[in-house]
Amino acid sequence: MLEALRARPWTWSFVGALGAFVATIATLHGQGAAGVATAALALAVFMVLAGIGQMFVITLGPGNIDLSLAANIGLASAVSMTVMNGSDAGIGLGLAAAAGCGLAIGAANYLLIWLLRIPPIIATLSSSFIIQSIDIAYGRGLQIKPPPGFADFTSLQIAGLPLLALLTMLFTVAAAVLLRRTIYGRWVLATGQNAHAARLAGVAVGRVRAITYMVCGVLGGLDGALLAGYFRGANVDIGNEYLLASIAVVVVGGTSVAGGEANLPGIWGASLFMVLLLTMLNTFGAGAGARLLFTGLIIVAVIAFGGGRKTA
Repeated sequence: MLEALRARPWTWSFVGALGAFVATIATLHGQGAAGVATAALALAVFMVLAGIGQMFVITLGPGNIDLSLAANIGLASAVSMTVMNGSDAGIGLGLAAAAGCGLAIGAANYLLIWLLRIPPIIATLSSSFIIQSIDIAYGRGLQIKPPPGFADFTSLQIAGLPLLALLTMLFTVAAAVLLRRTIYGRWVLATGQNAHAARLAGVAVGRVRAITYMVCGVLGGLDGALLAGYFRGANVDIGNEYLLASIAVVVVGGTSVAGGEANLPGIWGASLFMVLLLTMLNTFGAGAGARLLFTGLIIVAVIAFGGGRKTA
């Protein structure tokens, strides 16, 4: 059984989520279990969206990662709230603006990688500093609240389950179909397995990478808008915790850091695990430093235990 779990490290994310849930409920003396579960589902949505975008990028192969994701989320939250301007009539336009902001960031990331021939980790880290500077100049002190309808939508529940969580589950299924059943998805996997062989087989590797970075950007932008709606306003720092978290849920969720292998169900298990772990740490009064330390240790432990496919 241990070997089976080792071969499928993403299964540990669900085991971990259950353990964190039980531990959290134990600290609350068995009270509020339903509330904790509902809150975990609601908060996991934002990690799942960021994680799916990061997963597509990491699946492209070694070195591919989007370190601008947190800054993207922060800027898109400010842009979306500005465009919506507190009016329900502007919700659609605001979401489009957030997606467009993320699309532009994703395209800029790939252009940096392609034009300057620099590693993705350096390109996206550099762009994150630029985006953060723009966000500080544009969004610092922004007091615009989300439209009432949009704020209600992000918190709406159906039969005790967050509507956003249900919609994100459907989106996860669609993303799985995109990855496994479409030419683009197969090209992403082929590029991650062996970019040189994929190119010889006729895969437009450059185009696939460009589209993937833009997909990640769009998901980050929409995540920023939804976060602003859920937390009732934009914030320059609103996306900060999702940089390390987006990488953690990808790794814990079973996606190979060597590229070419991805696991979408694992993103959900890992996101629930991370949310419940942070909830438990908060219950014990742990600070931000302790939370980051635990997240980093989890990433290292999963990579060390799960190993990883060796690149050819």
